[in-house]
Amino acid sequence: MEKRRAVVSVIGKDKVGIISRVTAVLAENNMNILDINQTILQDFFTMMMIIDISVIDHLNKLRDELELVGEEMDLKINIQLEDIFQAMHRI
Repeated sequence: MEKRRAVVSVIGKDKVGIISRVTAVLAENNMNILDINQTILQDFFTMMMIIDISVIDHLNKLRDELELVGEEMDLKINIQLEDIFQAMHRI
């Protein structure tokens, strides 16, 4: 089976529990994190992840759950298929 991947980005004011909450949603949905990078820029938390989404057909449920975490923690969380992300950011 070919791996399908998606890009997850998280941006917001730094606070305790961001990584824990986001990765818990991914774990509950059986998503494997292939790569992760996070940093704090002044008071802002930023994180990018590449996840393996081969085990799901649609991102809608996962997107909704991540959006709920974003609303609860005042974060902007985006998820999109890797090929769409790459097409949008091609120079």
